[in-house]
Amino acid sequence: MKTIKIAGVPEHFNLPWHLSIDNGEFEAIGINLEWTDVPEGTGKMCQMLRDGETDIAVILSEGIVKDIVGGNPSKIVQVYVESPLIWGIHVSANSKYKSISDIENTKIAISRLGSGSQLMAYVNADNQGWKTDNLEFVIVNTIDGAVEALTNGTADYFMWERFMTKPLVDKGIFRRIADCPTPWPCFVIAVRDEILKKHPNTIAQILEVINLTTQEFKEIPSIDKTLASKYHQKIDDINEWLSLTEWSQKPLSEKVLNKIQNQLFDLKIIEKKGTFAEIVKTV
Repeated sequence: MKTIKIAGVPEHFNLPWHLSIDNGEFEAIGINLEWTDVPEGTGKMCQMLRDGETDIAVILSEGIVKDIVGGNPSKIVQVYVESPLIWGIHVSANSKYKSISDIENTKIAISRLGSGSQLMAYVNADNQGWKTDNLEFVIVNTIDGAVEALTNGTADYFMWERFMTKPLVDKGIFRRIADCPTPWPCFVIAVRDEILKKHPNTIAQILEVINLTTQEFKEIPSIDKTLASKYHQKIDDINEWLSLTEWSQKPLSEKVLNKIQNQLFDLKIIEKKGTFAEIVKTV
Protein backbone atom coordinates (compact mmCIF):
# COMPACT_ATOMS: atom_id res chain seq x y z
CA MET A 1 0.00 0.00 0.00
CA LYS A 2 1.48 3.34 -1.08
CA THR A 3 0.67 6.29 1.23
CA ILE A 4 0.04 9.66 -0.44
CA LYS A 5 -0.91 12.78 1.56
CA ILE A 6 -3.53 15.14 0.18
CA ALA A 7 -4.89 18.44 1.54
CA GLY A 8 -7.93 20.57 0.76
CA VAL A 9 -10.43 22.97 2.28
CA PRO A 10 -13.31 21.50 4.35
CA GLU A 11 -15.88 22.63 1.79
CA HIS A 12 -18.54 21.05 -0.40
CA PHE A 13 -16.29 21.09 -3.49
CA ASN A 14 -14.21 18.32 -1.91
CA LEU A 15 -16.97 15.86 -1.02
CA PRO A 16 -16.07 13.73 -4.12
CA TRP A 17 -12.66 13.02 -2.52
CA HIS A 18 -14.23 11.94 0.76
CA LEU A 19 -16.73 9.68 -1.00
CA SER A 20 -13.95 8.00 -3.02
CA ILE A 21 -11.82 7.50 0.10
CA ASP A 22 -14.75 6.22 2.19
CA ASN A 23 -15.81 3.84 -0.59
CA GLY A 24 -12.33 2.30 -0.60
CA GLU A 25 -11.69 3.22 -4.24
CA PHE A 26 -8.07 4.23 -3.65
CA GLU A 27 -7.38 1.28 -1.35
CA ALA A 28 -8.65 -1.04 -4.07
CA ILE A 29 -5.73 0.05 -6.28
CA GLY A 30 -3.14 -0.09 -3.47
CA ILE A 31 -3.16 3.59 -2.48
CA ASN A 32 -3.62 4.86 1.08
CA LEU A 33 -4.79 8.42 0.38
CA GLU A 34 -4.53 10.41 3.63
CA TRP A 35 -6.75 13.51 3.56
CA THR A 36 -6.07 16.61 5.70
CA ASP A 37 -8.66 19.39 6.06
CA VAL A 38 -7.07 22.84 5.83
CA PRO A 39 -9.59 25.50 6.95
CA GLU A 40 -6.93 28.21 6.53
CA GLY A 41 -7.08 27.62 2.76
CA THR A 42 -4.67 28.15 -0.11
CA GLY A 43 -1.89 30.13 1.61
CA LYS A 44 -1.49 27.38 4.21
CA MET A 45 -1.59 24.62 1.56
CA CYS A 46 1.14 26.35 -0.47
CA GLN A 47 3.32 26.23 2.65
CA MET A 48 2.43 22.54 3.22
CA LEU A 49 3.52 21.67 -0.33
CA ARG A 50 6.79 23.57 0.15
CA ASP A 51 7.46 21.84 3.50
CA GLY A 52 6.52 18.35 2.28
CA GLU A 53 3.61 18.20 4.76
CA THR A 54 1.34 17.22 1.87
CA ASP A 55 2.02 15.60 -1.50
CA ILE A 56 -1.10 16.87 -3.27
CA ALA A 57 -3.24 19.97 -2.72
CA VAL A 58 -6.69 20.75 -4.08
CA ILE A 59 -6.04 24.44 -4.25
CA LEU A 60 -7.16 27.78 -5.72
CA SER A 61 -5.73 28.38 -9.19
CA GLU A 62 -4.48 31.93 -8.63
CA GLY A 63 -2.85 31.08 -5.28
CA ILE A 64 -0.82 28.10 -6.48
CA VAL A 65 0.20 29.84 -9.74
CA LYS A 66 1.55 32.74 -7.67
CA ASP A 67 3.41 30.37 -5.34
CA ILE A 68 4.93 28.18 -8.09
CA VAL A 69 6.20 31.33 -9.82
CA GLY A 70 7.61 32.27 -6.39
CA GLY A 71 9.57 29.02 -6.12
CA ASN A 72 7.14 26.37 -4.82
CA PRO A 73 8.54 23.07 -6.21
CA SER A 74 5.16 21.77 -7.42
CA LYS A 75 3.15 21.49 -10.63
CA ILE A 76 -0.51 21.80 -11.54
CA VAL A 77 -1.58 18.43 -12.94
CA GLN A 78 -5.25 19.12 -13.60
CA VAL A 79 -8.18 21.50 -13.26
CA TYR A 80 -10.50 20.21 -10.51
CA VAL A 81 -13.41 22.67 -10.67
CA GLU A 82 -13.98 24.34 -14.04
CA SER A 83 -16.55 26.91 -12.92
CA PRO A 84 -15.55 30.16 -11.19
CA LEU A 85 -15.54 30.45 -7.41
CA ILE A 86 -18.17 32.95 -6.33
CA TRP A 87 -16.57 35.07 -3.64
CA GLY A 88 -19.11 36.79 -1.43
CA ILE A 89 -18.01 40.17 -0.08
CA HIS A 90 -19.14 40.25 3.54
CA VAL A 91 -19.36 42.90 6.25
CA SER A 92 -20.55 42.59 9.84
CA ALA A 93 -24.36 42.52 10.02
CA ASN A 94 -24.37 45.76 12.03
CA SER A 95 -21.75 47.47 9.86
CA LYS A 96 -22.42 50.96 8.49
CA TYR A 97 -21.25 49.79 5.03
CA LYS A 98 -24.21 49.09 2.76
CA SER A 99 -22.74 48.82 -0.74
CA ILE A 100 -19.48 47.91 -2.42
CA SER A 101 -18.55 51.55 -3.01
CA ASP A 102 -18.65 52.12 0.79
CA ILE A 103 -15.76 49.72 1.47
CA GLU A 104 -13.08 51.38 -0.65
CA ASN A 105 -10.02 52.15 1.53
CA THR A 106 -11.26 50.01 4.44
CA LYS A 107 -9.50 47.07 6.14
CA ILE A 108 -9.78 43.62 4.56
CA ALA A 109 -9.76 40.41 6.60
CA ILE A 110 -7.76 37.66 4.87
CA SER A 111 -6.92 34.12 5.93
CA ARG A 112 -3.20 34.39 5.13
CA LEU A 113 -0.81 36.29 2.87
CA GLY A 114 -0.98 34.73 -0.61
CA SER A 115 -4.42 33.27 0.08
CA GLY A 116 -7.36 33.47 -2.30
CA SER A 117 -9.04 35.91 0.08
CA GLN A 118 -6.09 38.30 -0.42
CA LEU A 119 -5.59 37.78 -4.16
CA MET A 120 -9.29 38.17 -4.92
CA ALA A 121 -9.36 41.40 -2.89
CA TYR A 122 -6.91 42.76 -5.47
CA VAL A 123 -9.06 41.45 -8.35
CA ASN A 124 -12.18 43.00 -6.82
CA ALA A 125 -10.45 46.34 -6.19
CA ASP A 126 -9.28 46.36 -9.80
CA ASN A 127 -12.82 45.55 -11.00
CA GLN A 128 -14.10 48.55 -9.00
CA GLY A 129 -11.41 50.88 -10.36
CA TRP A 130 -9.86 51.33 -6.91
CA LYS A 131 -6.15 51.82 -6.32
CA THR A 132 -4.68 48.42 -5.50
CA ASP A 133 -1.30 49.50 -4.13
CA ASN A 134 -2.63 50.65 -0.75
CA LEU A 135 -4.99 47.83 0.21
CA GLU A 136 -4.79 47.15 3.96
CA PHE A 137 -4.99 43.55 5.17
CA VAL A 138 -5.69 41.96 8.55
CA ILE A 139 -4.68 38.28 8.84
CA VAL A 140 -7.47 36.26 10.53
CA ASN A 141 -6.43 32.66 9.58
CA THR A 142 -9.93 31.12 9.38
CA ILE A 143 -13.57 32.02 8.89
CA ASP A 144 -13.96 32.03 12.71
CA GLY A 145 -11.16 34.57 12.87
CA ALA A 146 -13.00 36.67 10.29
CA VAL A 147 -16.20 36.59 12.37
CA GLU A 148 -14.23 37.90 15.34
CA ALA A 149 -12.41 40.61 13.32
CA LEU A 150 -15.55 41.93 11.59
CA THR A 151 -17.61 41.81 14.79
CA ASN A 152 -15.08 43.72 16.88
CA GLY A 153 -14.18 46.11 14.06
CA THR A 154 -10.49 45.24 13.59
CA ALA A 155 -11.37 44.53 9.93
CA ASP A 156 -14.20 45.85 7.76
CA TYR A 157 -14.89 43.22 5.10
CA PHE A 158 -14.06 39.63 4.26
CA MET A 159 -14.19 37.74 0.96
CA TRP A 160 -15.00 34.02 1.18
CA GLU A 161 -16.88 31.45 -0.87
CA ARG A 162 -20.45 32.69 -0.95
CA PHE A 163 -22.31 29.47 -0.20
CA MET A 164 -20.03 28.29 2.63
CA THR A 165 -20.47 31.72 4.25
CA LYS A 166 -24.25 31.81 3.75
CA PRO A 167 -25.06 30.22 7.15
CA LEU A 168 -23.34 33.20 8.82
CA VAL A 169 -25.47 35.55 6.71
CA ASP A 170 -28.63 33.59 7.60
CA LYS A 171 -27.73 33.81 11.31
CA GLY A 172 -27.37 37.60 11.10
CA ILE A 173 -23.61 37.59 11.81
CA PHE A 174 -22.49 38.73 8.33
CA ARG A 175 -24.22 40.72 5.62
CA ARG A 176 -23.26 40.07 1.98
CA ILE A 177 -23.00 43.29 -0.04
CA ALA A 178 -21.73 41.91 -3.37
CA ASP A 179 -20.22 38.95 -5.23
CA CYS A 180 -16.93 38.67 -7.09
CA PRO A 181 -16.55 35.54 -9.27
CA THR A 182 -13.04 34.40 -10.21
CA PRO A 183 -12.29 35.17 -13.88
CA TRP A 184 -10.96 31.59 -14.33
CA PRO A 185 -11.58 27.97 -13.20
CA CYS A 186 -11.33 28.04 -9.43
CA PHE A 187 -9.70 24.85 -8.14
CA VAL A 188 -6.76 22.87 -9.51
CA ILE A 189 -4.87 19.81 -8.31
CA ALA A 190 -1.20 20.50 -7.55
CA VAL A 191 1.48 17.90 -6.77
CA ARG A 192 4.99 18.25 -5.39
CA ASP A 193 7.72 17.76 -8.03
CA GLU A 194 9.42 15.06 -5.95
CA ILE A 195 6.22 12.97 -5.88
CA LEU A 196 5.60 13.52 -9.60
CA LYS A 197 9.10 12.26 -10.32
CA LYS A 198 8.95 9.24 -7.98
CA HIS A 199 5.31 8.16 -8.41
CA PRO A 200 3.87 9.45 -11.74
CA ASN A 201 1.74 6.32 -12.21
CA THR A 202 0.27 6.61 -8.70
CA ILE A 203 -0.72 10.24 -9.37
CA ALA A 204 -2.28 9.21 -12.70
CA GLN A 205 -4.29 6.49 -10.90
CA ILE A 206 -5.49 8.95 -8.25
CA LEU A 207 -6.69 11.35 -10.97
CA GLU A 208 -8.45 8.51 -12.77
CA VAL A 209 -10.43 7.60 -9.62
CA ILE A 210 -11.41 11.17 -8.69
CA ASN A 211 -12.36 12.00 -12.28
CA LEU A 212 -14.81 9.09 -12.41
CA THR A 213 -16.35 10.31 -9.13
CA THR A 214 -16.68 13.96 -10.22
CA GLN A 215 -18.15 12.96 -13.59
CA GLU A 216 -21.01 11.15 -11.84
CA PHE A 217 -21.18 13.28 -8.68
CA LYS A 218 -24.36 15.21 -9.50
CA GLU A 219 -26.17 11.98 -10.39
CA ILE A 220 -25.65 10.42 -6.93
CA PRO A 221 -29.12 9.89 -5.36
CA SER A 222 -29.96 12.57 -2.75
CA ILE A 223 -26.52 14.19 -3.10
CA ASP A 224 -28.15 17.55 -2.34
CA LYS A 225 -29.40 16.25 1.02
CA THR A 226 -25.99 14.75 1.84
CA LEU A 227 -24.23 18.04 1.06
CA ALA A 228 -26.79 20.14 2.97
CA SER A 229 -26.44 17.96 6.05
CA LYS A 230 -22.62 17.65 6.00
CA TYR A 231 -21.94 21.35 5.34
CA HIS A 232 -24.84 22.84 7.36
CA GLN A 233 -26.48 24.39 4.32
CA LYS A 234 -30.08 24.97 3.26
CA ILE A 235 -31.18 22.57 0.53
CA ASP A 236 -32.15 25.46 -1.80
CA ASP A 237 -28.68 26.98 -1.44
CA ILE A 238 -27.03 23.63 -2.16
CA ASN A 239 -29.15 23.11 -5.26
CA GLU A 240 -28.24 26.59 -6.51
CA TRP A 241 -24.57 25.86 -5.83
CA LEU A 242 -24.79 22.49 -7.64
CA SER A 243 -26.38 24.20 -10.66
CA LEU A 244 -23.46 26.67 -10.83
CA THR A 245 -20.61 24.21 -10.18
CA GLU A 246 -18.87 22.18 -12.90
CA TRP A 247 -16.06 19.77 -12.06
CA SER A 248 -13.29 19.17 -14.58
CA GLN A 249 -11.32 16.14 -15.70
CA LYS A 250 -8.91 18.06 -17.95
CA PRO A 251 -5.43 19.59 -17.67
CA LEU A 252 -4.98 23.35 -17.28
CA SER A 253 -4.61 24.93 -20.72
CA GLU A 254 -1.88 27.40 -21.64
CA LYS A 255 -4.56 29.96 -22.53
CA VAL A 256 -6.11 29.85 -19.04
CA LEU A 257 -2.69 29.90 -17.35
CA ASN A 258 -1.78 33.00 -19.38
CA LYS A 259 -5.01 34.69 -18.32
CA ILE A 260 -4.27 34.02 -14.62
CA GLN A 261 -0.62 35.09 -14.87
CA ASN A 262 -1.40 38.23 -16.89
CA GLN A 263 -3.89 39.43 -14.29
CA LEU A 264 -1.57 38.62 -11.36
CA PHE A 265 1.26 40.43 -13.15
CA ASP A 266 -0.87 43.47 -14.00
CA LEU A 267 -1.94 43.71 -10.35
CA LYS A 268 1.74 43.46 -9.28
CA ILE A 269 0.97 40.28 -7.30
CA ILE A 270 3.77 38.50 -9.21
CA GLU A 271 6.92 40.21 -10.45
CA LYS A 272 7.58 37.80 -13.31
CA LYS A 273 5.66 35.17 -15.27
CA GLY A 274 6.61 31.50 -15.34
CA THR A 275 6.60 29.30 -18.43
CA PHE A 276 3.87 26.72 -19.04
CA ALA A 277 6.42 23.91 -18.44
CA GLU A 278 7.45 25.41 -15.08
CA ILE A 279 3.88 25.48 -13.79
CA VAL A 280 1.91 22.68 -15.46
CA LYS A 281 2.61 18.99 -15.95
CA THR A 282 0.22 16.47 -17.48
CA VAL A 283 0.52 12.95 -16.04
